[in-house]
Amino acid sequence: MAVLALAGWALFAIFNEPARAHVAVQWESSSQCAECHAQVDVEWRQSWHAQAWNDEEARRLSENFSNTDCIDCHAPQPVFETGIGNRPLARSTRRGEGVDCISCHQMKDGRMAGTLDNESVACRPTAQRELTRPEACGGCHNQHGTVDQWRASRYAQPGPEFKDCITCHMPYRDPADPSKGRIHVMHGGHDLALVRSAVTLTATRDGGVPVVEVENVGAGHNYPTDERSRASDLFWRTLGPDGSKGEWHKLYRFRNPYRFEVGEVNTELPAGQKLTQRIEDADARGTIEVALFYKLSPLWENPEKPDPEREASLVHSVRLEP
Repeated sequence: MAVLALAGWALFAIFNEPARAHVAVQWESSSQCAECHAQVDVEWRQSWHAQAWNDEEARRLSENFSNTDCIDCHAPQPVFETGIGNRPLARSTRRGEGVDCISCHQMKDGRMAGTLDNESVACRPTAQRELTRPEACGGCHNQHGTVDQWRASRYAQPGPEFKDCITCHMPYRDPADPSKGRIHVMHGGHDLALVRSAVTLTATRDGGVPVVEVENVGAGHNYPTDERSRASDLFWRTLGPDGSKGEWHKLYRFRNPYRFEVGEVNTELPAGQKLTQRIEDADARGTIEVALFYKLSPLWENPEKPDPEREASLVHSVRLEP
């Protein structure tokens, strides 16, 4: 009887073992996330979020981050610390990881914001719908008005045309199976294919005068947007019958100037809008090429005689005959 009682007690203990208390993980680096989220980690490391602190252009424009305002968004504390939609605070450690997993996902209680609740895994994810909303991006990306630009566009209105930040910048890996998650490369202004999809360039003639149109057909915000360092320039040049090409002539610049550029105005092209420019130069009556270029940095080596083919990226070009 004693043996049977002991065996019964053992079985009871096995099948009624109390749930083990979850030991909270101390999140000190986004490299900890790679063990379970390998694909996301690979994607993120390709992103400009991952390079936010080490990017040479960011360091040059911020004077090596002596402009400390830039640190808030290039090495931010978790956005949940200050609240979704609010400007984040700068962190003092692991700045080399830039805008990382912890920046966007860690909550005040140490859990990770995600798409579902699961207490049984190390990061104890909790479903947070606000993580998918434009306000989650706005803490940093609305510093220059990008989210406000989206709110003013038709894409922000409920209906079949609705699109938000993650629709374009974090699409599903497999649209037929959302459970596979979203791509974390977060393509943006460094992705020339995405830049090209934002606008169209056309050229016609009105009584022999070239009429050039640029239309923002694909961006849910201004073109270009976000960083004041971004610029996009329209140029034209003559084309000779022997294949010769004339010098580039400036036609228009799309850009939001720096604050210290007194007297300059914002010439970015809002979502859904069109810019029309006429080329009244007599030389433009012949065959010409019109081109739209994109620059990550607005300054030309020689402002009086810029070289867009060397200093910028070609977005679109059209050839216009007489």
